[in-house]
Amino acid sequence: MRSNYLFTSESVSEGHPDKVSDQISDAIVDLFLSKDPEARIACETLTTTQLVVLAGEIRCKGVYENGAWAPGAQEEIEATVRRTVKEIGYEQDGFHWEKLEFINRLHGQSAHIAQGVDAGADGSNKDEGAGDQGIMFGFACDETESLMPATLDYSHKILEQMAADRHSGAAPFLEPDTKSQVTLRFDGGKPVAATAIVVSTQHAPGYDAGEKEAELHAYVKQVIAGVIPAALLSDETVYHINPTGSFEIGGPDGDAGLTGRKIIVDTYGGAAPHGGGAFSGKDPTKVDRSAAYITRYLAKNIVAAGLAKRCTIQLAYAIGVSKPLSLYVDTHGTGTVGDDKIEAAIQSIAKLGGMTPRGIRTHLGLNKPIYRKTAAYGHFGRTPEGDFFPWERTDLVDDLKAALA
Repeated sequence: MRSNYLFTSESVSEGHPDKVSDQISDAIVDLFLSKDPEARIACETLTTTQLVVLAGEIRCKGVYENGAWAPGAQEEIEATVRRTVKEIGYEQDGFHWEKLEFINRLHGQSAHIAQGVDAGADGSNKDEGAGDQGIMFGFACDETESLMPATLDYSHKILEQMAADRHSGAAPFLEPDTKSQVTLRFDGGKPVAATAIVVSTQHAPGYDAGEKEAELHAYVKQVIAGVIPAALLSDETVYHINPTGSFEIGGPDGDAGLTGRKIIVDTYGGAAPHGGGAFSGKDPTKVDRSAAYITRYLAKNIVAAGLAKRCTIQLAYAIGVSKPLSLYVDTHGTGTVGDDKIEAAIQSIAKLGGMTPRGIRTHLGLNKPIYRKTAAYGHFGRTPEGDFFPWERTDLVDDLKAALA
């Protein structure tokens, strides 16, 4: 591993067009899981000027069964979409929660997929299979309290604070679409200085010149100072605030949005590998989502247990097959025990259910409407609370230590 380098991560706000799409897709996942915990959902969303389109495959008791919609189901879906857009804050001429056109092209799940995924669908005692093939990665490191890469952690928190100020009215000149980027210098593998910070925020008319522009810039620097430790900021830190000038036209009116286009923002900001599959819009039988959550859970608990300072974990699956094809652990030379021993310890912990799709869903409690909150400001590094973000718990520490004793 290099110990001296510059590294950069970016984040985008809840009002970014791709994140609007992610939140709509996950709001649909939550709607269906609230009615049927065993629902199957693959919901893709397109957003553009005054238009939202849903597409994908579903199966849900009380909503869509035997090729037909239940009475009132499509109206409830549309109401969910409009409510999501309203909560984000879009009431603009080019994108308005009440005035936008809505098109629903969701349809029934393929019977061929269902027979491979559902437990016992072929008349046997076969366990539930993975909803797709793929490779999934989890990561954790000791750069921040949340055991996330510092560059991404700060990028997310800058935008979270700006969104909170926009919603509360503390920063009425802000509009929903915002992006951030943080570059840190690392020395000895630890962040020692913020060398460059970028924030581009959609704003009310007039905040691109004169005193109003100065007000916006001062506000953004104040938010940055409240997020990034003072020891990392200095007179040498370079700020790029709305570097293109005006940013009044934004969101889906400024750029079309699609579900699943911000997978690096969703995960580790480029500091770790990514298997390629997006999370939002998918029920937890899809291992793109659930296995990415369990690998983060495992990596975080390994670091929290003091077994490593950095940890990457990979799982691989085949569609319709319940057991993972492989488990890989890499502590990047920071482990206190061998990586092969950590792999064996993970596989010996019964409560993980062999990391089958059903085992993951059962251990983490994923068959619940908990996903809308994940669709902005990252799926990882969040605070577990109640049913939300269970993969961020560190309740496997004692099990790992016992398995390695």
